[in-house]
Amino acid sequence: MKKKIIAFLLALFPILALGTTTHADTIKIVSDTAYAPFEFKDSDQTYKGIDVDIINKVADIKGWEYEMSFPGFDAAVNAVQAGQADAIMAGMTKTAEREKVFTMSDTYYDTKVVIATTKANTIKSYDQLKEKTVGVKNGTAAQRFLEKIKDKYGFTIKTFDTGDLMYNSLAAGAVDAAMDDQPVIEYAINQGQDLKISMKGEAVGSFAFGVKKGSKYEYLVTEFNEALAQMKKDGTLKDIINKWTAASKTSTNSAVPETTTKSGQKATPVKAKYTISSDSSFAPFVFQNDSNQYTGIDMDLIKAIAEDQGFTLEISNPGFDAAINAVQSGQADGMIAGMSVTEARKETFDFSEPYYTANSILAVTESSTISSYDDLKGKTVGVKNGTSSQTFLVENQSKYGYKIKTFSDGSSMYDSLNSGSVAAIMDDEPVVKYAINQGKKMKTPIEGTPSGDLAFAVKTGTNPELIEMFNNGLANLKANGKYQEILDKYLSANQDDSTTVDETTIWGLLQNNYKQLLSGLGITISLALISFAIAMVIGIIFGMFSVSPIKALRIISEIFVDVIRGIPLMILAAFIFWGIPNFLESMTGQQSPINDFVAGTIALSLNAGAYIAEIVRGGIQAVPAGQMEASRSLGISYGKTMRKIILPQATKIMLPNFVNQFVIALKDTTIVSAIGLVELFQTGKIIIARNYQSFKMYAILAVLYLVIITLLTRLAKRLEKRIK
Repeated sequence: MKKKIIAFLLALFPILALGTTTHADTIKIVSDTAYAPFEFKDSDQTYKGIDVDIINKVADIKGWEYEMSFPGFDAAVNAVQAGQADAIMAGMTKTAEREKVFTMSDTYYDTKVVIATTKANTIKSYDQLKEKTVGVKNGTAAQRFLEKIKDKYGFTIKTFDTGDLMYNSLAAGAVDAAMDDQPVIEYAINQGQDLKISMKGEAVGSFAFGVKKGSKYEYLVTEFNEALAQMKKDGTLKDIINKWTAASKTSTNSAVPETTTKSGQKATPVKAKYTISSDSSFAPFVFQNDSNQYTGIDMDLIKAIAEDQGFTLEISNPGFDAAINAVQSGQADGMIAGMSVTEARKETFDFSEPYYTANSILAVTESSTISSYDDLKGKTVGVKNGTSSQTFLVENQSKYGYKIKTFSDGSSMYDSLNSGSVAAIMDDEPVVKYAINQGKKMKTPIEGTPSGDLAFAVKTGTNPELIEMFNNGLANLKANGKYQEILDKYLSANQDDSTTVDETTIWGLLQNNYKQLLSGLGITISLALISFAIAMVIGIIFGMFSVSPIKALRIISEIFVDVIRGIPLMILAAFIFWGIPNFLESMTGQQSPINDFVAGTIALSLNAGAYIAEIVRGGIQAVPAGQMEASRSLGISYGKTMRKIILPQATKIMLPNFVNQFVIALKDTTIVSAIGLVELFQTGKIIIARNYQSFKMYAILAVLYLVIITLLTRLAKRLEKRIK
């Protein structure tokens, strides 16, 4: 059995490898996944930080062609050791033990570890740690330091795999203190975390770049050292570190960037129709209106450009991440979704000229007396986590003396401003203006600060005529005034509001959005019913295989169940929707997109089918084995025995489990929204993005799911009774 599984995996490996092949000269560098400020994912969904910037600069100096992935520290170390990656840059401390395995560069950052507590507690010396518990991340320099002194000071160590778990445990009181790298804790404090440092840091080592010892990539260390020496000499290294650990200056730009393309030009479309992908909820750039139609600056702009340049388009709105994947997998020709232009994205996308320069701006209530940043001293400012607005506030916090409170979503932040729990908020200027136009009682007393250019994008090397047509159309719209009309439509203070229903009440939300909710509900129920029906067929087939007297069928069933159940549903859906088209394109050179509903149905069917197969197997095996033996001894065939004797009894045993599995399948439809399918849950999120009524809308969704699941469960149980 084990040999067959190994043979299956060995046969599968070359297929998977084809989908991830890279150019032979491309250096594969791995890093941590969340270790701010050295590497972390920003609000624009790109990785940033000290390590990322250093590698970018080294690559620029030495002419490296590289790709950088962020699997996590332990996975990165293992990837280099296993030969799956060529080098590691992950805030890795240079130690004697590691130098036995890795060839490491000169150090680029001297780090310290420090004890942190919550603001309500103070620990000023190690003596105060006696009989307390100190949290630390596993395998770190901080852990090694604590191990050396724990007996001396009498504290207990609790290890964690990730920093977020450690800090959550500190906040919950599960540990009394935590030790981590000083810049990491300082960065967390600047992000508004409930942390403070009351002790001096301990010097424990320095960070370095590394490759596997004895590998053919040891030359990378030499080149890294040469580039690092140059960066130290010309001050580039210091600038990079200061960028992420100290305040920096800001610049000013207009919200409307200059267009270099001359107006009056037209390009020739190559395709009969272009598919454009976009976000689903980023007002005022793209959002759903009361009529269940997507609208916004991006939607009006791309439609006007298509009309100006004479090409036909079809727009889909799966959400930002799904839109990016759609363009990369060939399911869409281009993307417009309030997308910031970054150096990292330029490696994957070709961008048009920017059509908007976003600003971050401070907003306060209409009755507030705040008129400058100086007025914020001692007050609390709200900001969404991981955004450019947050970066600006952190950089200027010590200068103006305000406190920062972070939020995971905009609706909570705006509600906190209205309730008075924060004195001001900072967000993208067009988003703030849109919220004001939607009735939020706010004002913007201070001029905004720039946060990045937005542009249209296509996959690198594809559809160059789309970029040309977009640039031509943008120039023409600016020349004839249409572009300004679009901006005024969504950003002007005196724009019309077609919504006459008060969406601050649950009744108002239902009255104004019931069509959208019913549409999402229909997709949810259809998805659940269709996928479950298919899953029943799959599950019964593989369930019968699992109890077959034929060994090969039993092995096939076991492999199917283990593989499908071993893959999380979200990853399975993403693999089917994005991974398979990418694989087919790499094999055939032809784009073969899969419909999101079809992909979701396949993923849910396979997932539920694997569990139903186990239900069938368990039900059949629950029937006493003696009945099969008695039937066969009477000369009755195996097939007839199963049909007439075993399955009727097993079905009664399996029915309750089938009902439970159906309920689970219905709930699992929410996970499929990750690929952009607008079912009931995604519909609710889209509505919230427009009106900021998160609590009431999630309450409505909870009741809807409760009613649906209760009704369908009752129906299934009645059917179960009738069958019995």
